[in-house]
Amino acid sequence: MANRRKFIQQIGLASAGAFGSQSIFAQTQQDNWQRANQLAAGVSASDVVTNEDYWQIIQQGYTANGNIINLNNGGVSPQPIVVQEALKRYNDLASQGPSYYMWRQLDQGREPLRQRLAILANCDAEEIAINRNATEALNTVIFGLPLQKGDEVIGTLQDYPNMIQAWRQRQLREGIVYKQLSFNFPMEEDDAIVAAFEKAITSKTKLLHITHIINWVGQILPVQKLCAMARQKGIETLVDGAHSFGLLDFGIPQLGCDYFGTSLHKFLSAPVGSGMLWIKQDKIEKIWPLLCNSEPNGKNIRKFETLGTRSFCIEQAIGEAINFHEAIGSKRKEDRIRYLKNYWAEKASQIKGVNIHTSLQAPYSCAIAGVSIDGMKPEELDSALYNRYKIHAVGINWENIHCVRVTPHVYTRLQDLDKLVQALAEIAKA
Repeated sequence: MANRRKFIQQIGLASAGAFGSQSIFAQTQQDNWQRANQLAAGVSASDVVTNEDYWQIIQQGYTANGNIINLNNGGVSPQPIVVQEALKRYNDLASQGPSYYMWRQLDQGREPLRQRLAILANCDAEEIAINRNATEALNTVIFGLPLQKGDEVIGTLQDYPNMIQAWRQRQLREGIVYKQLSFNFPMEEDDAIVAAFEKAITSKTKLLHITHIINWVGQILPVQKLCAMARQKGIETLVDGAHSFGLLDFGIPQLGCDYFGTSLHKFLSAPVGSGMLWIKQDKIEKIWPLLCNSEPNGKNIRKFETLGTRSFCIEQAIGEAINFHEAIGSKRKEDRIRYLKNYWAEKASQIKGVNIHTSLQAPYSCAIAGVSIDGMKPEELDSALYNRYKIHAVGINWENIHCVRVTPHVYTRLQDLDKLVQALAEIAKA
């Protein structure tokens, strides 16, 4: 019993402890971050972005596998050590008595977590629901909107497949009209993108589905301009922020959208299977929850959290991911990851036969970039990178996009990106 009490005290049982002196981050990372802050003190933002001594400290916060070079962080990102440790400790605790420790202890940490996510998103905590991924968050809105037969929704062929299939399901079952635009990325013309959406709008259009960052090639869409245009016409907007939240430095309300869904296991580096839904407060009442709730037409954002039994351990470990993210700072993190993307892509673009499918301009891309080699299929290049160089990326064949997607993260080392460039040069020359 004494050992059990000691164990409970050590993990900071109330998950509010994740945001105070009892957090794993505060207890284990204080010295490392003191050194990092000293390196960043009095230094310009641009100099910190390229200060490898500073970023080496952040890299040490991850357990990157030395056997492979992971450049597919756009799919799911590794968790920092503090997040891994939190998840392990919470799981160990829950296993001692799940119905007690999960429901009566860990579940009490959702409200402090909601508050911290709201600070990160620069919004009201009563607009945030915590769920499992962007698909769940966005499908909640897609299937919860009270649309009628003949109502129109406008998206693109380059949106994420799960969202496309959700809209097609509503079209098949209920007779809504689902329109899909198509773009040839990269594009550096905001007005052209806005004009294409505007041209497709009719008197029956009810909503624009906007992907903040196109997951295939990293194109950033002009979300604020699109939402402003739609709002002037009385049309709602749903933003897929799966790849933007935790990467770009923004507050959700400043986008001007009505609905926003994201995964937290991408660039925020939270545990796999964590996500977030944001709904503008005056819109909550009209959205039906995806799963049953006793007050489906209620105004409480928590009606979207009646998921039944799920891992409260995953939820509460999100707190340590927020601590790690905020220690770096949203803007500094965005700038560093964009620097890493441009570092390799600019060099690769100079190699004969190598093509970059993503803009290198800051307003139009950040972490993700697509690359191809003349005469090679994406899957062939993907296999060559892994089999010959142990570089893990992902081949993309979707609509008019055919390339290998490369996505670094804050733990990515320059020497690993140098190896990528060298590999591309050797493969292109062969």
